[in-house]
Amino acid sequence: MSSKNKHKKPEIKPEMEESDVTKLQEKIENVSENTAGADNSTVEAEEPVKTENREGKYDELNDSYLRLMAEFDNYRKRTLREKAELIKSGGETALTNLLPVIDDFERALSNIRQTEDLTAVIQGVELIYNKFTAYLSQQGVKPIDAVGKPFDTAHFEAVATIPAPEDELKGKVLDCIQTGYVLHEKVIRHAKVVVGE
Repeated sequence: MSSKNKHKKPEIKPEMEESDVTKLQEKIENVSENTAGADNSTVEAEEPVKTENREGKYDELNDSYLRLMAEFDNYRKRTLREKAELIKSGGETALTNLLPVIDDFERALSNIRQTEDLTAVIQGVELIYNKFTAYLSQQGVKPIDAVGKPFDTAHFEAVATIPAPEDELKGKVLDCIQTGYVLHEKVIRHAKVVVGE
């Protein structure tokens, strides 16, 4: 290529006539209106679909929420009813097992009125007592050993203090007025004791 061709100015086209410019502007406006109209119709068409989807999803979630609440309420009522029945009938087994002891007491009372042998009456009452304590032991109820033990407020209740006969008995239980009991290592009744000081 020659240097003359490199620096050659581009040809300038004659200006468009005004009517051509106006036509071109109208075409551009028509195209933009059509495009805008198409976009708006698409948006308008999509809007109801999205709203319907949202409402459907809302209804579905609301329905599942209401069902869950109803299930929980039924569960709560059922567990309360079961607890009440358990409390009401839970002691039934314990009381049923005590009935033979009552029968033994009734027989002992009728025999006490008829017999003159005091040793037989004592033996009968001891048998009933042993039967009853064996039943309590099966249920986890055990007496608290008190006499000779160091005084402990967790197990004992001091009803009196007396001077200790010996120095090593100070602070220890000298006598038990009322036996205490534990149920599975939990104190259900404190032993009433006399403590040496």
